Amino acid sequence: MPHDHGHAHIEPDSGDRRVAIAIWANGLLTVAQIVGGIFSGSLALIADALHNFSDMASLVIAFAARKIARRPADERMTFGYGRVEIVAALINYTTLIVIGFYLIYEGGMRMIDPPEVMGWTVVILGGIALVVDTLTAMLTYSMQKGSVNIRALFLHNLSDALASVAVIVAGSMIILYDMRLVDPTITIGIAIYILYLSFTEMGGPIRTLMLGSPPDIDNEAVVEAMRKVEGVADVHHVHLWQMQEHEAALDCHVVVAAEGWSKIEEIKSAIKKRLKEEFGISHSSLEFEHEDRAHQNADLYCHGNASEKEKTNVQGNADRA
Repeated sequence: MPHDHGHAHIEPDSGDRRVAIAIWANGLLTVAQIVGGIFSGSLALIADALHNFSDMASLVIAFAARKIARRPADERMTFGYGRVEIVAALINYTTLIVIGFYLIYEGGMRMIDPPEVMGWTVVILGGIALVVDTLTAMLTYSMQKGSVNIRALFLHNLSDALASVAVIVAGSMIILYDMRLVDPTITIGIAIYILYLSFTEMGGPIRTLMLGSPPDIDNEAVVEAMRKVEGVADVHHVHLWQMQEHEAALDCHVVVAAEGWSKIEEIKSAIKKRLKEEFGISHSSLEFEHEDRAHQNADLYCHGNASEKEKTNVQGNADRA
């Protein structure tokens, strides 16, 4: 199905200002929480600070990527600069995984010997964090409808708000009941949640960098749609990948029937129109083959030949025997 681009339009400069405000808010909050965590002895507060820092890093990445992605393609980057956001996101998720495992280790050590924690400091800073997380979510709410990256930031901020609520609960339990174990317990919970987000979300950037096909496009449907174009006998050597967040690309070999060979330009236009209207694929490179001189037994999804592979496997088995 085609990509859905129906969302409220926000001018680039306005969007940049919103992201910049969110960066400063999260940056100041991170510093306050780290200082407060050290002063109060709360590891949960520091864990929440590191989570907020990761979100600030994601915001910085998104801000820089928004700027860089607007640069036109050149001789060095012929596909443009849109993928810089994907690379940076993968780095960010990897850093989050390291932080998550470190927090689990520190939380485990503190469960063995729980230190004294200043509950009121934890509650106050947790409340400030809740306000900042809510503000950031509000700033990015309308932007997340048209950007997978900003949507991830929006969801992260909502999760941060929940983490801040957990920190407030931890501080309250310490004030009311002197339950010191609740601090490392919530720390480990936040760490596990960070790991869950990182491992579940890093698959997207990895898939894109590995030139995987877009997850929201049905490859078989694309192939079948091209085969149904009048004059097309078959297609093979299909490559479908995502150049940038909202831009899928395709190249393939199109086998043209003998009677349609004189109408290649019409066939090409019909294929490109169908790819654009039905699947949102605006970039396609098509190589045409006459059906009398087409590759025989060609693989559908790579530049291989099924019969040649079979011969290679048979010969390899014979050599081993």
